[in-house]
Amino acid sequence: MIKNIFLAGGSYTPIGGFNGFYSDVSAVKLGTFAVKATLERARIKPTDVDEIYMGTCIAANQGQNVARQVGIHSGLPNNVGAITVNKMCASAMRAVTIAAQAIQCGDADLIIAGGTENMTQAPYLLPKGRNGYRLGHGELLDSMLRDGLSDSFSGKHMGDFAELCAKKYEFTREKQDDYAIESFKRVLAAQAAGHFKDVHAPVTIETRKGTVTFDHDEEPAKFDESKFRSLRPAFDKNGTITAGNASAISDGAATICVVSEQKAKALGIPVQARLLGYVSASQEPEWFTTAPVAALKKLSERLSLKLGDVDLFEVNEAFAPVVMAAMKDCNLPHDKVNVFGGAIAMGHPIGASGCRIIATLIQALKIRNKRLGVATLCIGGGEAMALAVERVA
Repeated sequence: MIKNIFLAGGSYTPIGGFNGFYSDVSAVKLGTFAVKATLERARIKPTDVDEIYMGTCIAANQGQNVARQVGIHSGLPNNVGAITVNKMCASAMRAVTIAAQAIQCGDADLIIAGGTENMTQAPYLLPKGRNGYRLGHGELLDSMLRDGLSDSFSGKHMGDFAELCAKKYEFTREKQDDYAIESFKRVLAAQAAGHFKDVHAPVTIETRKGTVTFDHDEEPAKFDESKFRSLRPAFDKNGTITAGNASAISDGAATICVVSEQKAKALGIPVQARLLGYVSASQEPEWFTTAPVAALKKLSERLSLKLGDVDLFEVNEAFAPVVMAAMKDCNLPHDKVNVFGGAIAMGHPIGASGCRIIATLIQALKIRNKRLGVATLCIGGGEAMALAVERVA
């Protein structure tokens, strides 16, 4: 990194379940709750913002330039530019790093970056509808699968590749369930301790029954350990991946302020962390599950940073084998990984998770009084990203 770039005001909406809390709340609306929380926590005015970058994966039916909509509905001035980013599950993390690059180049000093996704509202597609159907039945395609959860090269579901990973590493169903159960327990413990209070952006909506505020993640409360190990395999009748040890289809948004050192000092922004660096890694599409291993090793080399010296890791829990493979191949102790639980328990709104794990990482570093943190996540198509931060407050 040439310039010192800082992060502040990391916030994310409580994560809603599929057809749950946010069934009638658009991705744009969710994004506004996150942005407003970031502005408040970073103590910045809308007029201080140069640009807004937002990730999203399933853009169909959301309207033009989601980031632009989020910005204007959040109260940002009309002269604040906007970019919508799609790098699948790392969309929000890539938005953060593009913001850092813009600041490095001198194009901006303060950018709001993150992502938003409402998977519940993903529409069905009628590909041949444009030309009309002369005779016979038409086929509807689910945009959640087409643009989000299915591999574009083979047509297979991401879960099929998670099964492949589990077989390669000989991760048994029992071991995967052990990992997933621990994730739920960590999230529930963190909730009970109030650890998410300083990062959650509560969502208030009007319903027929009056005003309702959502201030907690929806999925963890559904956890029932007594039934967990009897869940049926989700992708292969003889497989090991279930709805329990994979992340849930979810809705939510996350944002953070990316700011130059000079601007932060001028505005008196209470910065949380310094961005040390970031990388992307790519390999065979069917092995997106192990791409975080490549990303972690690449980040370590680029920053001359030994992974053993890192205090805490956030490894996005798309599926249990993804995290388990990273821990095994990179020698990451479980007591340093996802210390407040992860997406298996919280949920995984794919366009937002890349920023959510950054916000969670910074919060965990603060609560644990640690300094160095790394966040990484796998990406459909055989990719991954990793990012390192140093807590400064």
